[in-house]
Amino acid sequence: MASARRGCGVYGLELAGEDDAFAAREAACAATAVDVVAPGLATARGVDADRLRTLAYTHRMTHLVGRCEASVPAARAVVAAADLDRSGSVAVRARDVRSTAGIDTRRAERELGSALVDRGFAVDLDDPDHELRACFSADTCLVGWLAAESVRDYGDRRPTDRPFFQPGSMAPLDARALANLAGAAPGRTILDPMCGTGGTLIEAGLVGARPVGVDAQRKMVHGAGENLRTYLDGDYALLRGDATRLPLADGAVDGVVFDAPYGRQSKIARHDLADLVGGALAEARRLSPRAVVVGDRSWREAAHDAGWDVEATFERRVHRSLTRHVLLLA
Repeated sequence: MASARRGCGVYGLELAGEDDAFAAREAACAATAVDVVAPGLATARGVDADRLRTLAYTHRMTHLVGRCEASVPAARAVVAAADLDRSGSVAVRARDVRSTAGIDTRRAERELGSALVDRGFAVDLDDPDHELRACFSADTCLVGWLAAESVRDYGDRRPTDRPFFQPGSMAPLDARALANLAGAAPGRTILDPMCGTGGTLIEAGLVGARPVGVDAQRKMVHGAGENLRTYLDGDYALLRGDATRLPLADGAVDGVVFDAPYGRQSKIARHDLADLVGGALAEARRLSPRAVVVGDRSWREAAHDAGWDVEATFERRVHRSLTRHVLLLA
């Protein structure tokens, strides 16, 4: 496995979900020069393996052996010619990512395994020293040694399984991605000024950040506390308060993330909702160098009015009647 330090060379990333631009942006929290090269695949440099394991929308990282067209003969040629820089037993795993390449993955595994045997490797499918992955997507194939995998334990924290649940709670997978985009990492403080049941706070805490949550409703603060105590051992803070007037010093946190109330579900009047979100964005600007805001509409104009630059925007379809708009602000 790769060390906790940033690795050298070029790496392949196997992305999750269907929105590769969003996944690549989150992957940039753990790497540099992230470039989507085919559906579900990206290349990167300077990857921090420990950070990669906390990503929601990256499954795996491989230390690239080579890149070629999406055909089994081309992938075998890469293996036959490359400096493999490994010893010990190996197993080969092939993927036709999103079924876009039309590749017989079993044939690919046999052919690449045969090429490795020709290079002097012993094949061990049960407990190999190394795993060689060949990922075929559209017209591209990335061949590389498995270096790290993200931890896929989100099913253990489903909102309905938490001690305190409210309808509309965000799925842990998305909450993790948003926390990462807000800068969650060991040694950093992440604020959610509309924390609700505490989903983003949980995910920020699990990657090593110190979560700080605020909510206007007493029951939400109490319920979020129940949830955080269940999943976190580390330091966190919760308080009841107004997201537009927070009792925190200028520059007190490293990142802000919040899911703004949705117009159809909220009892807040339309103009009051705009004032609330605008005020929360202004407070976030006072407190932090970066923020992530989510809503059922784009809050771009409100963000500009609060003094933010919009680095990136994404539209994340949840279901037929809800698309989340995600703004990355700096």
